[in-house]
Amino acid sequence: MNRREVRAALSAAGVADGYYRIEGVHEPVPTPPDFLFLRKGPDGAWETGAYEHGAYEVMARHTSESKACAHLLLLAT
Repeated sequence: MNRREVRAALSAAGVADGYYRIEGVHEPVPTPPDFLFLRKGPDGAWETGAYEHGAYEVMARHTSESKACAHLLLLAT
């Protein structure tokens, strides 16, 4: 699964658009105050986590986009 596929899966599952942010694929405007995220970290690893109270909290780092997508789907559904 890639970022576009997980976006489609989240939408099909009825997860609200403002509940998550997927770098380069789904970046809601205006930015919600709290959300789950999937992004590429500075070292190239994929990261999933939550943005709350103005701070990113990385919950997990992944060696592949597909693993990160699976984790985001698990977190959001």
